[in-house]
Amino acid sequence: MRIYWLTSSLKLLNCNKNILRPTGVHRNLSATIQTNGENTQVTPPPPVIEAVENDNKNPQQQRALHIAVIGVPNVGKSTFINNIINHKVCPTSAKVHTTRKANTAILTTGQTQLVFYDTPGLVTQNEIRKHHLDQNFKSAYRHAIQHADIIAVMQDASNSWTRKELHPTVLDTLKAYAQLPSFLVLNKVDALKSKRVLLDLIKTLTNDTLNGKRPSKKVDLPSKEEQATAGHPLNKRETSWNHFSDVFLVSSITGSGLQELQDYLISAAKSRDWRYAANVYTDEKPESLIVESVRARLLDYLPQEIPYNLKCELEYYNVEKHVVYTSVVVKCPTPRIERLICGESNGKLRQITERVTSDLVEMFGQAVSLTISTMSGGKKTA
Repeated sequence: MRIYWLTSSLKLLNCNKNILRPTGVHRNLSATIQTNGENTQVTPPPPVIEAVENDNKNPQQQRALHIAVIGVPNVGKSTFINNIINHKVCPTSAKVHTTRKANTAILTTGQTQLVFYDTPGLVTQNEIRKHHLDQNFKSAYRHAIQHADIIAVMQDASNSWTRKELHPTVLDTLKAYAQLPSFLVLNKVDALKSKRVLLDLIKTLTNDTLNGKRPSKKVDLPSKEEQATAGHPLNKRETSWNHFSDVFLVSSITGSGLQELQDYLISAAKSRDWRYAANVYTDEKPESLIVESVRARLLDYLPQEIPYNLKCELEYYNVEKHVVYTSVVVKCPTPRIERLICGESNGKLRQITERVTSDLVEMFGQAVSLTISTMSGGKKTA
């Protein structure tokens, strides 16, 4: 097992939070954000959505790797993917369960194409009921892994309550797909002050298996009789994985360690044709990205469980003269919650609209005119 430190391990825990990786690659194009009747000149990133087709230029030299990124909710999977591909395609928020289905993000560099699958946080059945999640929530990550060549397991190194053990759902997933190689990504390392904590954490999560070999087939758990014979307590829960091939220390927010990880994935790519054109960043439809972006910002602006009870639906979408015109309605269970979303004199709703508009400009590389309305009891409020 190789442990990938940042460019300088001595600087690892003193990351400058002011040095942020840009989340969009900007070109010499101008566009206008349209919010609240004001026009602002911006230089947008390249378009997210293009026709999905194979770039057949030098097909014999093309290489590709498909990566499933898994982990418990809120460990930073979507932010990690957005920054490693240098483009915002996965909606993010501070709350759990922002990602509710597997999203695809694509990075094409040189002759290599990296395809990332941003999966929902691994959850239990109780969490599905608590947060009103679809029953297919648990199957989304399985579908992504079945199309992947390698699994990236993301762990929040800054959370002192959970960082010392892998969640049971993560371990169950690794056992079910043990035929695939996997590596560990310790995220948010910029929040740690002690390098010793990271060393101990790596040793704990990998069970100190620096040269562990990956099994060639599904891992079989020992029977209760075998555990008893071996002297292992029957109720002791596993918390580590012996078969990680590599460990990376990164900060998705500052960008530290992401280049080393990207280089590693490029070197692991396989010789085969690309699935997407070189200028494609995601295969998601723009209508879906708009709705998910609104939902993500509602999670940020509304307290507790309220945003999980809302339904967002696209009312209108059209592109005219390089401007995206779109409208989304938020369906609220009660008038009280609708008033909470709108705020005094619709002030909160305007803030949400401005934030979502900014996100969409970054995604699409075009001017965006967005309207968000609310509805409760079948009555719509503009």
